[in-house]
Amino acid sequence: MEFQEVVRRRRMVRNYDDATPVAPDVVARILANAQRGPSAGFSQGFEFLVLEDADDRARFWGATYPPEDDRDGALPHLKGMRRAPLLVVALSNKGVYLDRYAEADKGWTDRDEARWPVPYWDIDTGMAVLLMLLTVVDEGLGACFFGITPEKIPAFRAAFDVPDAFTPIGAISIGHRATDVPSPSIPNRRRAAADVVHRGRYGSVG
Repeated sequence: MEFQEVVRRRRMVRNYDDATPVAPDVVARILANAQRGPSAGFSQGFEFLVLEDADDRARFWGATYPPEDDRDGALPHLKGMRRAPLLVVALSNKGVYLDRYAEADKGWTDRDEARWPVPYWDIDTGMAVLLMLLTVVDEGLGACFFGITPEKIPAFRAAFDVPDAFTPIGAISIGHRATDVPSPSIPNRRRAAADVVHRGRYGSVG
């Protein structure tokens, strides 16, 4: 598939065919491409928890979105999301970046987090996620990136023995597309380029 077509087709898919697993070679490509993402100082402070086994996936949903969260159908998209045969949780590690920039070629020996204008550990992990999402489209599959709410992170860590050094920035459901559950965000159409691109100075669209 041409790159522009991959970009055009990328969207969040919230319903999957649970009868068809993601082929192992496709899973391998998705994860390999994620490792091609840029990282500050080539720190590579991202790791991925891959959940393919049905019991592992059930444990994930039980820890992060237990049944009581969906009382009275409060989260209608979850039924389709739970069908995904593959989940990948993206984890960032701030300490890796602080350590890397305390090395001799960087010189920030105090490891002061305040030196960072933004949390690059999370940004770099997010770029790795985008590479996974684009690879999924190129493979003819669907995916959805979604968050784990802060109050559920301790349960997630406990369920999968995730060290405190790693922060889950979100999870990706991946699988063969089924008929989608419409997102409530759909009415908010994509903004025009003239509304988001500024040339020369803010407010000048050229």
